[in-house]
Amino acid sequence: MAINSTLSDDGKELTIHIDGRFDFSCHQDFRSAYQRDDADPSHYRIDLKGAVYLDSSALGMLLLLRDYAGGDEANVKILNPSEDVRKILRISNFQRLFTIQ
Repeated sequence: MAINSTLSDDGKELTIHIDGRFDFSCHQDFRSAYQRDDADPSHYRIDLKGAVYLDSSALGMLLLLRDYAGGDEANVKILNPSEDVRKILRISNFQRLFTIQ
């Protein structure tokens, strides 16, 4: 499991890249990726291209990010989920809360 984040040059967009299993063991790293002292982005991107697994705790972490980013006003996109991960997101009705591309 690896989580890293990159901030756009203008500081408005934070992209969090997740590789491997996205589960409870990632909790602290995921939180640290978006609660950065050096950033106050208005857009968040979660790149799941490298994620091979996602469990209910990962869904909870995504909800915590959404709340942190502004709740209903948050601009959070989930990018590049595999078909298996996309199915989990769909079953959980996350398309109602996030833009999934």
